[in-house]
Amino acid sequence: MEITVQCCKQSKNDPFDDNDSENGTLLPGLPDDLAQRCFSSLSPSLLFSVCHSWRRLLYSPSFPPFFSLYALLSPLHNPTMALPREVVPQSSIVFFSFDPISSSWRPLPSPPQNPSFHLLRRHPSFLSRNLPIQSLTVSNHLIVIAATTQNLFPALSSPLVFHPESNIWFYGPQISAPRRWCAAGSAQDVVYMASGFGSHYQGDVARSLEQWDLNKKRENWGWQNKAGLKDGRFSREAVEAVGCRGKLCMVNVKGNALKEGAVYNVGLDKWEDMPVGMVAGWNGPAASMDEDEIYVIDEVKGRLSKYDGEKDCWVKVIELEQLKRAEHIAAGRGKICAVSAKGERIIVVDVRDKPTRFWEVEPPCGLEVVAVHVLPRMISRQH
Repeated sequence: MEITVQCCKQSKNDPFDDNDSENGTLLPGLPDDLAQRCFSSLSPSLLFSVCHSWRRLLYSPSFPPFFSLYALLSPLHNPTMALPREVVPQSSIVFFSFDPISSSWRPLPSPPQNPSFHLLRRHPSFLSRNLPIQSLTVSNHLIVIAATTQNLFPALSSPLVFHPESNIWFYGPQISAPRRWCAAGSAQDVVYMASGFGSHYQGDVARSLEQWDLNKKRENWGWQNKAGLKDGRFSREAVEAVGCRGKLCMVNVKGNALKEGAVYNVGLDKWEDMPVGMVAGWNGPAASMDEDEIYVIDEVKGRLSKYDGEKDCWVKVIELEQLKRAEHIAAGRGKICAVSAKGERIIVVDVRDKPTRFWEVEPPCGLEVVAVHVLPRMISRQH
């Protein structure tokens, strides 16, 4: 994901003439297919800045996609400007993608409305509490798996899926017991849904674990029961099940509260105790980088740390005031993307750089960030 500090502000001036290379080849003297092979090793920001024909190539289906931020957003309580209906429909959640090359936000296509689509972020009876809307990324797909309706029922009987490279929404296999919240995560391109709460508490659901394997052909998709939890303690609230090295790791309570952890061994279909050091330092939102390393933000200290499995401890990466009270994080392409308190901005930390760099991305006007993900850019024919 090519993002720089300067990308947070979009230039309004087009640096080249609209008529440049309109009818020409990409590189004079070379067939376009060979030119594309030459361009594939160049920085996307360079291709974007040279001419329109190169910019169109950058966003074409035939060119390797760069990675972008995808965000679930909700209207602010008191926005400074009214938002048009086409941007914020009746659902209180909208989906946008931030293009780091052009430094611009683009709305995703509207999700299917059949069945009726409504994900509730706030309810008049619970003004001080935001209702969870759980999403994850699997095999370059954005998946929304659990949420709540206006009547406080589960909003999704099947996962809602978006595929960026085709710009298409669709529904996954039907969930046997839809949830308002659960423990959700993925490992090895398989989605896992553990425990949770539907329209009311059910003990068998609270102890359950199910998987949906996206490696299978679409006609063979379905949910499969796996080894259940020993009790229903993970049904208290929405939590992340973080996939790392063939295991799913999760804790039953968010933040700095006293908690217990559990680890699911994917290969053995077996639950294990979480290491003492891991659960002790799991004090905020967590995510895995390429299913190889787990990162967590201590929401009180604003400290981003990486888990060391050999020493069973968390190693500090960086501590920032901006990361205090972080509500959600995503990891990808060497970067940690954190949703700040109240969804006011996204803080991006490049953990590959030494010293570690960070910068901020502002959400679209009148909207606050609920969750972020890292996925390939959407196909576009407008550049």
